Amino acid sequence: MYRTHTCGELRAADTGKTVTLAGWVQKVRNLGAMTFIDLRDRYGITQLVVEEDSAADVRTAAEQLGREFVVQASGAVRERSSKNAKIPTGDIEIKIMELRILNHAGTPPFTIEEQSDGGDELRMRYRYLDLRRPPLQRNIALRHRLAQSVREFLDGEGFLEIETPFLIKSTPEGARDFVVPSRMNPGEFYALPQSPQQQKQLLMVAGYDRYFQIVRCFRDEDLRADRQPEFTQIDCEMAFVEREDVLRTFESMAKHIFRSVRGIDMGEVAFPRITWHEAMARYGCDKPDVRFGMEIDELTDLVRGADFPVFDAADYVGAIVAEGCAGYTRKQIDELTEFVRRPQIGASGLVWVRVGEDGAPKSSVDKFYSPEHLAAWCERCGATTGDLMLIIAGERRRSLNALCELRLEMGERLGLRDRNVFAPLWVVDFPLLEWDEQSGRFFAMHHPFTSPRAEDVELFFTDPARVCANAYDFVINGVELGGGSIRIHDSALQARMFEVLGFTPQEAQAQFGFMLDAFRYGAPPHGGIAYGLDRWCAVLGGVDSIRDFIAFPKNNSGRDTMLDAPSAVAQGQLDELGLSVIEN
Repeated sequence: MYRTHTCGELRAADTGKTVTLAGWVQKVRNLGAMTFIDLRDRYGITQLVVEEDSAADVRTAAEQLGREFVVQASGAVRERSSKNAKIPTGDIEIKIMELRILNHAGTPPFTIEEQSDGGDELRMRYRYLDLRRPPLQRNIALRHRLAQSVREFLDGEGFLEIETPFLIKSTPEGARDFVVPSRMNPGEFYALPQSPQQQKQLLMVAGYDRYFQIVRCFRDEDLRADRQPEFTQIDCEMAFVEREDVLRTFESMAKHIFRSVRGIDMGEVAFPRITWHEAMARYGCDKPDVRFGMEIDELTDLVRGADFPVFDAADYVGAIVAEGCAGYTRKQIDELTEFVRRPQIGASGLVWVRVGEDGAPKSSVDKFYSPEHLAAWCERCGATTGDLMLIIAGERRRSLNALCELRLEMGERLGLRDRNVFAPLWVVDFPLLEWDEQSGRFFAMHHPFTSPRAEDVELFFTDPARVCANAYDFVINGVELGGGSIRIHDSALQARMFEVLGFTPQEAQAQFGFMLDAFRYGAPPHGGIAYGLDRWCAVLGGVDSIRDFIAFPKNNSGRDTMLDAPSAVAQGQLDELGLSVIEN
């Protein structure tokens, strides 16, 4: 066999054993009388030693070695004279008796170590080399443990893992589909699933009352740190349940994941819940980071009427308070002002109020507002001696978004966003619908199968804009890890949803007829949730980007630079599919 042990396995207790290891050469240190070789596999590193009395063929082979050569080495385990406490195998080394080069290697384009000297694009191009690095190996191992933990929990709760198809029908709602031409049906296309939403609901109709799947999903949308064109969902559905049943089950799963993957006991207390409207008012977003306070307070009613045009013309004025930051310099405040003016944030500027050591507030708008006005603002927001109040004004939604981003930036600067602290919560009671001015119609905030709250069903037929969804998102540390809802299971209510969304009965039947037909044959009450496996990994691993936990991710342009995909296809393939490419 190629090896008797891995490179991370041997300890002082193994001294005297004859062993065989195989792996990649991490480093060679030739000191003349002896040569040290660090041999690496995914389990760790073991030091090998070639000495003057080693066999000639062993010394010759050692002289040929370079970084990333693949070798097999046999020898005796002995105690190291100079121990390395930084690695688990640091108490021992192997005196080599046989050394065999299994494969030569070219010089890698970057160092394959804990900290690499390669940039992102270079390491993406040679992803198979980047995956040899310990940080990536730990990330992939964490992903594996997470998936196993999910399967263990859901199996114990009676869920069945059922696969759904990748080639499905394109639907017009939600993000853009990736479409796949059908050779056997010219001019027609499959779509890759954005989620198995419709299939899992049909499984509930079919009587499989507890379903799950760790499934690949596809969305043709703009990319960022927590998005990829293909991603993995922990997709779940349950029949004969109300919202409480779903939240209780998947809160238990979250606690199980923390215990089994990170060794963290989240306790028996239920996770906090907050409504969507409350989250927007207090944090400016529907995925709040509640590891720290600094909540938003509205000042609109207190600031108008003082002839300050910015506040008088604003739809909304809100503020956050950074405790102990009254000493911020002009340069620091200018940096914050430029931060909120970034195009992706969109604020027009920033007003500040300092509360000095004497308790008196001073502001950048002193000439418009009296000390009594400023004191009232401080009282509203809870600002006291030594605090800095930061105020943004403008259109309500944009101002809340800017305050949200400013709050997160201040939390980062003040060290309040500890990656080893986890603050989960449920956000509930989302609006069911969003109005789009450009198209002049409603869109489903989640998807068109989300049920209105029971108390809002009648309102759905009279004033749909005011209806709340029986929906919920699971958020940790400002990251939406998953979301779901109780589904519509009544065909008349589902038909009303399509009507509100602007579908004619004929269009609804053409797009979703199979769902409407299925509901006529005894659909049970049902609901579910889908978690982002990649996002779970990033949160548990304490990083922002999900790419570090995907073996072969795409870059920010949606390209696989290693495979050079997407790429053109041969004309013969296009002809066979009945397609032509139009050059812009």
